[in-house]
Amino acid sequence: MTSAPVVAATRHELADLLGDARRAGGRVALVPTMGALHEGHASLVRRARDEVGPEGRVVVSIFVNPMQFGPGEDLDRYPRSFDADLATCAREGADLVFAPAVDEVYPGGEPMVTVAPGPLAEVLEGAVRPGHFRGVLTVVAKLLGLVRPDVAVFGEKDYQQLVLIRRMAADLCLPVTIVGAPTQREPDGLALSSRNRYLDPAQRRCAAGLHRVLLAARGSQQEGLASALAAARATLRASQGLDLDYLVVTDPDLGELPADPAPGTPARVLVAARVGSTRLIDNLPLTLGVPRVEQPVEQGDR
Repeated sequence: MTSAPVVAATRHELADLLGDARRAGGRVALVPTMGALHEGHASLVRRARDEVGPEGRVVVSIFVNPMQFGPGEDLDRYPRSFDADLATCAREGADLVFAPAVDEVYPGGEPMVTVAPGPLAEVLEGAVRPGHFRGVLTVVAKLLGLVRPDVAVFGEKDYQQLVLIRRMAADLCLPVTIVGAPTQREPDGLALSSRNRYLDPAQRRCAAGLHRVLLAARGSQQEGLASALAAARATLRASQGLDLDYLVVTDPDLGELPADPAPGTPARVLVAARVGSTRLIDNLPLTLGVPRVEQPVEQGDR
């Protein structure tokens, strides 16, 4: 039987518990979450354990960050399931759960000093959700400062977020290794997301079309950038119930690719769409000019 992780609700409790852990030796890994944990989050906890080993400490934070929600977004209805989340953390072997209240993270309200995410935060998700990444990077910087982990693990499903967090850690010389873990998927390819529970059965069937769009791009990657995009767009047009926000192919750092990339150029295809009132995102790695059989298969691809 797995033992429940210790829960810290305040900065002082967290500091005391981490002090005890550090005196015992071993490395510390952080898995930041907003709760409503699913198998995707569980895979991040397992990856964190792999990173620090049995002697290390795995910390999972559960905090619905109001700074990253814009007006009219789903802050109030974002799913909260703390008891189930704690059971998931116990099952996956997390050592400590940090579950603070809003005023513990933001004493006195929204901070006067925040993290400016730069121009990369103004495209893709940032164009649709202004200010979102300012909120994300600010809370991640706070959590890194409070936990002081050796490693922090994030999922590749939120790929733009991962790229920005890596850039923040590099530009601000933060002493942490940022690890990206593969997207976990349903059998039909839909990326696991806490927001999937908003979908009714008909919408759920439509949502699986997002992954088919990405697979179409991958299936034509050997013919180059234009063909990959064209195949994805054709699949999107044939899909029902997807209200597109964007569909792009970029380099792995989300920069612009040349019009005719050399064979073997790594790339990323990213898509965002609404299914009913629920907004979903997904992405896959590509290698342009290389047949699909040479492309590493992400877990869950079918």
